[in-house]
Amino acid sequence: MNYQEVIENAKKNIGSHCKVCKECNGLACKGVIPGPGGKGTGIGFIRNYEDLKKIAVRMDTLHDVSKVDTSLSMFGETFDLPVFAGPIGAVTLHYSDAYNDLTYSAAVIEGCKAAGSIAFTGDGVKAEVFNGTADAIKANQGFGVPTIKPWRVDEVIEKIRIAEAAGAKAVAMDVDAAGLAILAMQGKPVGPVSVENLKKIVQSTKLPFIVKGIMTADGAKKAMEAGVYGIVVSNHGGRVLDETQSTVSVLPEIAEAVGGKVKIIIDGGIRTGIDVFKVLALGADAAIVARPFVTAVYGGGSEGVSLLVKQLKSELENVMLMTGCADLASIDASKIK
Repeated sequence: MNYQEVIENAKKNIGSHCKVCKECNGLACKGVIPGPGGKGTGIGFIRNYEDLKKIAVRMDTLHDVSKVDTSLSMFGETFDLPVFAGPIGAVTLHYSDAYNDLTYSAAVIEGCKAAGSIAFTGDGVKAEVFNGTADAIKANQGFGVPTIKPWRVDEVIEKIRIAEAAGAKAVAMDVDAAGLAILAMQGKPVGPVSVENLKKIVQSTKLPFIVKGIMTADGAKKAMEAGVYGIVVSNHGGRVLDETQSTVSVLPEIAEAVGGKVKIIIDGGIRTGIDVFKVLALGADAAIVARPFVTAVYGGGSEGVSLLVKQLKSELENVMLMTGCADLASIDASKIK
């Protein structure tokens, strides 16, 4: 199987909400919720994609770099590339019943691990979603980062214990899900998290704790104050608040505020290894790719996931070679315009 075959298979299996567009830019699916689209006008999703495309790469092939190293150390592990799969939940609702949350998570965890990456996994209203994901992580030697919704503090800590028992490499909470109306529709609303409560959650575990949904320098500083291991710069794909800034537009100020003090991961519109290169140049330590992994799973299961990871690595290697970057530390703002 090649990745083009994965895409063709996905078009047949993914359901009516996602069109598997040639450019996954949020235009065709804007306002499609349930589904993959951005909320309201969809501009939060669209800006994520378009603002990345406004950044150009500065090519320079007069150098002595003949081999590049894309490896990254994080969560006490070394990965083949600085790219992780994003947490996706309620796949039957948003896509099709070809997969459910458990079979989807198993495929993305297995495929990422086989290709030298790791998957952030989703949470759901029903307890079996998180529990089943934890089982899949345990079956893959802990290669997963379970991502918990901002429920009550005691419930979050209870789920952290499940993640710990599964041997997860780290644990995350997507505070940007605070505005996720679909959860309220299912009878289990979520809300914002205070710094005090975030600190209690972080202190409840020895696992590296990541908070996802940071969109300002002040937010990053508050997360750092709470003692997090890392942050994810994310607007939840533009699906929780209309007309948000793009993630890449706020990345530089966040990197200036907390870079080197906490790990910085970013998602939002990242589709290629070139996009990964751009966000690393702007101060991120790693990137999360989300929607393309849905296509990969629906089009090829765990094999499709591995093919996507390998493609992203190959694209990153190419742009590093064409800009004279021997390793990730060599990628900086001088390489982009």
